[in-house]
Amino acid sequence: MDLSSKSKLSRLIGCQLTSLTYICLALVTMVLFLRAVLLHSFSGYGVIEWNNLDLILSHSLLLNSHDEGIRRDKYLEVPQIVWGLNNQKIAFARACLTARMLNRTLLMPSLSASLFYKEIDRLQPISFDKVFQFDKFNSLCKGFVQLGRYSDLMNQTGIYDLQKGSGRKWTVERDMEHLKQSSRGHVDEHEVIRIVGKNPFLWHDHWPVEDYARVFECLVLVDEISKEADKVVSKIRQIGKKHRSKTEMIQSDFDANTESSSTATAPYIAVHMRVEIDWMIHCKKLEQRSGVNQICSSKQEIIERVGNIVSSESPTVVYLAVADSLLNDSSILSGWKKGLLPFEKKKLGVDGIYKKHPYLIQSAIDYEVCSRADIFVGNSFSTFSSLVVLERTQKMKRMGITRSCDIDVRWPSYAYNILGESNGPQKWMTNMSDSTLQAISYGSNAITC
Repeated sequence: MDLSSKSKLSRLIGCQLTSLTYICLALVTMVLFLRAVLLHSFSGYGVIEWNNLDLILSHSLLLNSHDEGIRRDKYLEVPQIVWGLNNQKIAFARACLTARMLNRTLLMPSLSASLFYKEIDRLQPISFDKVFQFDKFNSLCKGFVQLGRYSDLMNQTGIYDLQKGSGRKWTVERDMEHLKQSSRGHVDEHEVIRIVGKNPFLWHDHWPVEDYARVFECLVLVDEISKEADKVVSKIRQIGKKHRSKTEMIQSDFDANTESSSTATAPYIAVHMRVEIDWMIHCKKLEQRSGVNQICSSKQEIIERVGNIVSSESPTVVYLAVADSLLNDSSILSGWKKGLLPFEKKKLGVDGIYKKHPYLIQSAIDYEVCSRADIFVGNSFSTFSSLVVLERTQKMKRMGITRSCDIDVRWPSYAYNILGESNGPQKWMTNMSDSTLQAISYGSNAITC
């Protein structure tokens, strides 16, 4: 090959290499830009500062070694979670979303099996994975939030204690700024940020209902508890099927072709009946403070309004989710409309299933029974009722139903404390577009329908 040919070949290769270099640089730039955009969208409310390129690049590099931006070498630790089951679920979700904002894995928190929230020595801590499935949670919430175990810690750096602000001067804005500051600088260098102070349920709320709902959907009960709920639901449907079979046998004398599927499905209504003395005292005070008279409901009012939901006289079991103190109160079982068959744990014969478990597990079983009901009726100022309705709203949303007010739908819910059509309870769906969980955490009479 002569010198001229070699020169041409060199220029050709040089051009190709130059073009390839430009292409590579362009691709790298595009990838970094897209990663920066994604991190800005998903890292949570101001963690990523657009004018801080180093921070953006560092988070981009973390994506190479960690799962979808959730760092597994940095952790958040929160105080023991207390109070009732559903307050604990909200507190847990709030802790998860706080960890998400800090781009950290939440260390598996301790729940509380009892209700003695003011007496620390009687809280009866119970591990999260004794109630909910740990691996299932991480699988369902992959890329959104992440749980870790204390055994995952490398102990390469010290723990940073972060005092969560409180008091009248500690505003939502100040709390957010506090979290932003903790997501960078020397605080973020620590392997563990340990938040000390009040229960996460009382932390300022910065996240929309949809974010909470996504965390709640990842909470799957362990098999032991789920099977207990299966037994209760099965007993309810068996009784309903038995009563419907008797009715249809009589009807078959008039119609030989009667073959209803109702005996197979045996639908039931679940009513979260809040009429305990402590609740009535609380709700009366709440009505006085808020100027709202739609919070408290008497037993008679609940019975009358629930009776106006179902027009059919086909026997239907009404499961009453009530406190154990009311199990011996026969008045809650009387006065129901013809065709409605009220049962509580004791009459149903399942109180033994509940008694062998601590309060938290009992509440989890009742929650499952209510959430699986064909019709659910609760109080819109109850956290328990509100989370049941949120879950049922999510089910309808997955079916493409965004409003149930004017149509018959699967899994309808009602608020008996608010008067609806035909003197029945008001239809109820969760407003999934709410910017905070305020209405669910503390109740509201401004329900979607």
